Amino acid sequence: MSIKHMAAAAALVSAVALAAPASAQVKIALDSPPNVTESGSYAWAHAFSEYLNANGMEAEEYQRGALGGDDELFDQVSQGLLEVAMEPLGITASVDNLIYGLRLPYFFSGMEEIDKTLYEGGMLEKINEKLTSSGVRVLAVDTVGQGIGIFNTKHPVKTMADMSDLRMRALDESQIELFKAWGTTGTIVSWAEVPNALQTGVADGYLNPPIVPLLFGHTDFIKYFTNADIAPSLRIAIASEDWYQGLSDDERKTVDAAVEAANKANRQWLKEQGGVFDRLKEAGVEITELSPEARAEFEKASQTTYTSGLLSAEQVEMWQKAKGE
Repeated sequence: MSIKHMAAAAALVSAVALAAPASAQVKIALDSPPNVTESGSYAWAHAFSEYLNANGMEAEEYQRGALGGDDELFDQVSQGLLEVAMEPLGITASVDNLIYGLRLPYFFSGMEEIDKTLYEGGMLEKINEKLTSSGVRVLAVDTVGQGIGIFNTKHPVKTMADMSDLRMRALDESQIELFKAWGTTGTIVSWAEVPNALQTGVADGYLNPPIVPLLFGHTDFIKYFTNADIAPSLRIAIASEDWYQGLSDDERKTVDAAVEAANKANRQWLKEQGGVFDRLKEAGVEITELSPEARAEFEKASQTTYTSGLLSAEQVEMWQKAKGE
């Protein structure tokens, strides 16, 4: 464990020592501001904790960053130091990258199709087959807004050619591959450094759902949004497998029911996000809608990245079959 990770774990132990009884408490690490109206991730986490508290299992929410960054939280969950954490979709990819099927651009039509693929198609179970041996379980996939679009600080993006002079903030190498396919470049920037990167020109934009610059206060420098609807915007809730398996049968049923309640609250939250575009306009962000021809160009170029940085051909086929193609 690195010094940074050890410090985060020590902070967790100190924080938990203040709670009583620590052994009975379900700690939930948040990944967004605790605003149930603005944040889909928090809508999930809060519904989850509320259900547990109402049904005899003490749960407490910990503010974003209070117990460490994404990597530290993943380590703590895998070691059984932390019960539940709200995390980015790709945090589990160091163990197994099958979850990246949920990031395939222009692959899913929306959350209904994702839920069908995860549950009826059995992909959530397949994702967990390898993860649980490393001490981590994906409890749920949660939406954090409407479809992912293109934000930037320079100019409207109406066609793929308009991307050529934009250096985009990338989550990881797979997104850099996507930007290459679109004829532009990317640079990996941590989320904490994004505001500075956008204001200094280290990056000119990012891919995110429309709610993000409003939620994180980026509209002072983000001025253009293209409603490209690249993919549903997703994050995950992960849990300690040691904790989950150590629950009594009744406790595990309560946790599973809390997940169902949280999923329902999260999907309802998404249905109530219709006014986000108006709020972006009010904040001074110009919105561009892609023509069918421009969207088709983005879609065709994006499909070339499915097996160059995200998944193997066999994994893509697995997702296609689970989706019913």
